[in-house]
Amino acid sequence: MMSNTLEHFERRPYTVIVAIGIIFSVAYLMAMTLFPREHGRVIDGDGIQYYAYVRSMVFDADFNFSNDYQLLYGNDDGGVWTTTRTNTDHAINLMSIGPALLWLPAFLLAYATTWSINLFGAQIPLDGVALPFQLSAGLAGIAYATAGICLCFRVAKHLFTAESAFWAVLVTWLASPAIYYSLSAPAYSHATSLFAVALFVDSWHRTRERTELTRYIVLGVLTGLVALVRWQDAIIVLLPLTEAAYGLLTRKTTFTVTVQRLGVMAGATALTFTPQMLAWYAIYGQLLLTPQGSDFMRWTDPQVLSVLFSWNHGLFSWTPGLLVASCGLYWLVKRDTVLGLASALVVFTAIYINASVEDWWAGEAFGARRFISYTVLFAIALTALTSALDSFRRTNWVRFAAICLIVSNVLFMTQYQLYMRGYGNLASYPTTAKQVLLERFLIPWRLITQFPRE
Repeated sequence: MMSNTLEHFERRPYTVIVAIGIIFSVAYLMAMTLFPREHGRVIDGDGIQYYAYVRSMVFDADFNFSNDYQLLYGNDDGGVWTTTRTNTDHAINLMSIGPALLWLPAFLLAYATTWSINLFGAQIPLDGVALPFQLSAGLAGIAYATAGICLCFRVAKHLFTAESAFWAVLVTWLASPAIYYSLSAPAYSHATSLFAVALFVDSWHRTRERTELTRYIVLGVLTGLVALVRWQDAIIVLLPLTEAAYGLLTRKTTFTVTVQRLGVMAGATALTFTPQMLAWYAIYGQLLLTPQGSDFMRWTDPQVLSVLFSWNHGLFSWTPGLLVASCGLYWLVKRDTVLGLASALVVFTAIYINASVEDWWAGEAFGARRFISYTVLFAIALTALTSALDSFRRTNWVRFAAICLIVSNVLFMTQYQLYMRGYGNLASYPTTAKQVLLERFLIPWRLITQFPRE
């Protein structure tokens, strides 16, 4: 019976993925409206700086976020965001402009909808921070994450079987930090970065047999989009660079042609990245910089073991499913040498970059959130591994393991959310091996026996 049900889901992968996205959207709406946070904001944390971009562009047509921060923080202390000024007398903003650009259609739709509703007597403020506006960013984030997962599946199933791709994609989405930033905090940059990188990988992979320059213009534009969303994710360009190097080594192309193609791609990337440079120039008076300061990156002192295995948001300690997925890179290289080697190179580079950041643990986070961008590569690698297991008739074991990983991570997210919502009597903040690996399994019992009832 269970096997038949799972097979039914496997035959409708896109329907399942979209259904999960819809469930996330409904849950997000209910949580934000029926159980609001104490400060009353939907947008919080880093999301405030991302959101300030879209509000300021639409309502003020500038990049001075002083009034945006005041509106968002209200009576709360905004700290350095409301008190610090740059050399150009602008409020600082350490985040990227890309998420705001991707949220813009949803934000404008919220504006039009709110304006229309007000015609019938509603009195919703058209100020860019009222509930419909803030919800638009989160709902757009969920939509982008869902679309990104669909792209992950499309690439993975093109290389391997659809059944293997289905479970691998669900694990890398629902059994990783990606679920949290697709559901609880979709107004950070991670949902949009998942989409942008997946779109790049899908477009690059589907056009690998094409040689016309228009291909490289498109890839350049997509590289620029990826960089607009999260600057460090521009390392995804290692995929076409590896492809170019492989073409030279195998003499499938010439050096002159390769330079021409990559030059066109670089030009398109730079042009697409222009909005961020213009924003930086307005805010800081420079076209290129690291807004967090020169000490933010410690290139000669990377904390590689910590970023991977620390109980403080370590990639593999918090998300063992991604450790399994990383092992799949071996089978991916066997299936597709260029994609496998390029994916490994991107993952290793991402590890080095994230290990070199001053706060390698990514501040307040559910897991190693800075790796969410590479969900598509982990999904492809895990698909390679599960396909290898399928060849040994281990399909049911793959399903069982996937479901266990997903359920375990949902319990872990529940533990984290309970603590963050003020229920420290029910859940500890995960900082030790016991709290990270075991406590989640006690949460259902504690909810039944200890959850406050009024």
